[in-house]
Amino acid sequence: MNTIVGRITKNAEIKTLANNRQVVNFSVAVNDYYKNKQGEKIDQTTFYNCAYWISSKIAEYLTTGTLVELSGKISSSAWIGKDGEIKSRLNLNTSRIKFHGKGKTDQTAKTTNNPTTAKPQENKVFADDLEDDLPF
Repeated sequence: MNTIVGRITKNAEIKTLANNRQVVNFSVAVNDYYKNKQGEKIDQTTFYNCAYWISSKIAEYLTTGTLVELSGKISSSAWIGKDGEIKSRLNLNTSRIKFHGKGKTDQTAKTTNNPTTAKPQENKVFADDLEDDLPF
């Protein structure tokens, strides 16, 4: 079992197979970096094509920019494209998804679509303790 942490690159899609079984497909970008011999920071991004078979209901939460921790089995596939070039990709057959944060675009959309915004409430728990004998 492998675990990765990354951000969803586009909203998840649900695919229904011939046997009426559903799979949630999405992709994740994992950012990493290293320093070269000159001490310069080199950014490196790895993309994973993910499949989640347990429940299709999770697809609505797998939105662009969401930070997720995924566990599952990693595999790779390679083929020769129509242009004659060798192509490859990393796949993750996901068995566990843990959410660590929403994407910025998703938060903005929910805020602008919600006409009622929550107003901060005054904390009245300690309101009676304001009149005390403390010297400061």
